[in-house]
Amino acid sequence: MRILDLLDLHVHTTASDGMFSPAAVVEMAKEKNLYGIAITDHDTVDGVKEAMARGKELGIQVVPGVEISTVAHGKDIHMLGYFVDRTDEAFRLRLQEQREARQRRNELLLEKLNSLGISITMEEVRAKKKDGKTNVGRPHFAEVLVEKGVVQSMNEAFDRYLGKDGAAYVITPRIHPEEAIHVIREAGGVPVLAHPGLYGEDELVLHLAQQGLAGIEVNHPDHDDEMRARYREMARRFQLPTTGGSDFHGERHGSMYHAPLGTCVTDRETVERLSVSPSE
Repeated sequence: MRILDLLDLHVHTTASDGMFSPAAVVEMAKEKNLYGIAITDHDTVDGVKEAMARGKELGIQVVPGVEISTVAHGKDIHMLGYFVDRTDEAFRLRLQEQREARQRRNELLLEKLNSLGISITMEEVRAKKKDGKTNVGRPHFAEVLVEKGVVQSMNEAFDRYLGKDGAAYVITPRIHPEEAIHVIREAGGVPVLAHPGLYGEDELVLHLAQQGLAGIEVNHPDHDDEMRARYREMARRFQLPTTGGSDFHGERHGSMYHAPLGTCVTDRETVERLSVSPSE
């Protein structure tokens, strides 16, 4: 019997900026006695098939998911999509467009770092991708900065350069979170707003709750108790499920980004409720 039938609904793999393969994170979920996980890589569903196959072998539920990068009010806003149809060609095309926008962001980020006198190349950054593909994220930049001695830790890399208050932080045009809701719905999925406490945009949260949002990620490692209480109340107001996920990427140079697998979880009943969430 797994502990309370819990699932970690926010997990990244080598398909985006995670440290472990899709199969490996399923194996870790088994070791941690979780009932299941959701694979929510950035703007891609490429890791879902492998994870689901391994999940079937090990008796671990794998929820097919994605984390879509959007922009509103000049800020990065992330939308989780659960139970999406990974074979939907229109959906896959939209995700490809998202990855192309990410690549443009990476190029601007690289230019900004170079302008600050930091010698770094895209080849060095891409070399940090464990699967050899091109869906590069900021953690890969941070690894290079640590290895070059520009910073002493991953956290310092984000604080000084890569995070929203960092010297090299850049925003590129992306879809609005409201559009991401529709994209996920059209792919048969259910949209859940990721870690709203990181945005400082509560009016936006309230707006999205009225535009087809299916849930709010309340239990996240970067949320404090006050944030959890506030977003739980917002979810209650709109009768939306609340979810939890670790935002697991793995450890790089001694820093866990964001938290270990299984740190924040969702109960099985909530996941079942999400799976039958009505469409718009």
